Amino acid sequence: MTHNEKRLYLIKELLSELPQHRDMEIPDNTEEQKRLLRSLMNIRPPHPIGEEFLKVQDEYLSVEVEEKGITDSDALPVSPINNKLTLWRGDITTLKVDAIVNAANSALRGCFVPCHSCIDNIIHSVSGIQLRLACDKLMTEQGHDEPTGKAKITPAFNLPCRYVLHTVGPIVYGQLTEQHCRQLADCYRSCMALAADNGLKSVAFCCISTGEFHFPQRKAAEIAVQTVTEYLQTDKRLQKVIFNVFKQEDYSIYKKLLG
Repeated sequence: MTHNEKRLYLIKELLSELPQHRDMEIPDNTEEQKRLLRSLMNIRPPHPIGEEFLKVQDEYLSVEVEEKGITDSDALPVSPINNKLTLWRGDITTLKVDAIVNAANSALRGCFVPCHSCIDNIIHSVSGIQLRLACDKLMTEQGHDEPTGKAKITPAFNLPCRYVLHTVGPIVYGQLTEQHCRQLADCYRSCMALAADNGLKSVAFCCISTGEFHFPQRKAAEIAVQTVTEYLQTDKRLQKVIFNVFKQEDYSIYKKLLG
């Protein structure tokens, strides 16, 4: 199959799981097809699926990842104030690193809103449906929602990183509290400890809780840098921590903090 044929195959297979949409007309436009495929992946429950589907999906997503371009974390410049810290503005799903951090919700099974712009949705979309299956297995075994400030680790599947660290940040409704700040710091500590315990040397953090969870950006960045810096002083196992930002505002905030 060509790359385009693989995309059509994946769409048809996912549509066949939905009786109400089996006769849906698939658009001719490539970008509309990509959006439809992502939407179908987003809404799909964590049910088992055939090996042939996974084989084609992995081949398709690997090409998509390569076409976006991969950034090697080893080539990124370090902070002048700490050579274990790096600031990078870009798409975290293109980063080659031991682990990236996903800002998850408490169900920890990914975002089910079609093509939503949250990082949880984007990471699951690029990784493939195996990521939701892996998360579902962890959460089914746990038997309850993931507490705020804790972390789980899964393989990264089709992402260029090796693992994904899933953490649930605090949701800020109204005034920011000390509890919110403690919980956010716990997210960073939990992820670093989990990474180090699994023999990982490098971790890339997104801006946890600053998007859909409304944590003020500047305060979140201050907590992130302080918590990571303090952790690295006592635990020498991690060699590099990357603060990944997407917005210019966040880049400017971190730039001041990191020199």
